[in-house]
Amino acid sequence: MEKRLFTSESVTEGHPDKMCDQISDAILDALFAQDPMSRVACETATTTGLVLVMGEITTKAYVDMQKIVRDTIKEIGYDKSEYGFDAETCGVVTAIDEQSADIALGVDKALEAKEAVRAGKVTEEEIAAIGAGDQGMMFGYASDETEEYMPYPIAMAHKLALQLTKIRKDGTLPYLRPDGKTQVTVEYDEEGIPKRLDAVVLSTQHDPDVTQEQIAADIRKHVFDVIIPAEMVDDQTKFFVNPTGRFVIGGPHGDSGLTGRKIIVDTYGG
Repeated sequence: MEKRLFTSESVTEGHPDKMCDQISDAILDALFAQDPMSRVACETATTTGLVLVMGEITTKAYVDMQKIVRDTIKEIGYDKSEYGFDAETCGVVTAIDEQSADIALGVDKALEAKEAVRAGKVTEEEIAAIGAGDQGMMFGYASDETEEYMPYPIAMAHKLALQLTKIRKDGTLPYLRPDGKTQVTVEYDEEGIPKRLDAVVLSTQHDPDVTQEQIAADIRKHVFDVIIPAEMVDDQTKFFVNPTGRFVIGGPHGDSGLTGRKIIVDTYGG
């Protein structure tokens, strides 16, 4: 039987798209903390030296969006001008409106129906037929391939990305910078069970004065050897670290970011 390969990727918190996800999430969390009935459609875009927060928000809460944005970026690790993006000096522009009255009609009706359900005036079937103010698109289902109930490729890619972030933040490899990406290709056997790792790719942003040889050796020791089960690796497994070469310019300075473009890595994987 022909072997089946499946590939998924993850990104670190310093990836420009993932930065935008975290900023939008932080604003949502802050609003919900004050007003659980907030309606939040908060989109973030970023590029060199600039963060734009836009969308439609209806809430009774007040939050300091400038502070939330800067605190989030600082926590990610972009806190030095030499990184090409600095939480303290970047521009932050907000363009927030209230939710469209037309869209709000559907949500208002749904909220009224929920109260009616609690009062026993309508059935669950009737409430299920009422729409929301927006829609979501999801792909995937629980899998017994891992203890996280996620497919093996995306679970492994996440673990590698998390370890990469850990050794950057705890000072193990101080030359690392926040942007990074991992990709894992898994070979499945005839019964659909993960059999071996066919290829592992890790790209990490770094200081300009470190060699690619040192990066490859350090990543092998502090990421691959720590996270990847030995039984999943054989002589044919391929490892790639920064396969395109230097990765000094990264984050919003290297590429623009946008909320939702990497949202699939938070769910079932690509």
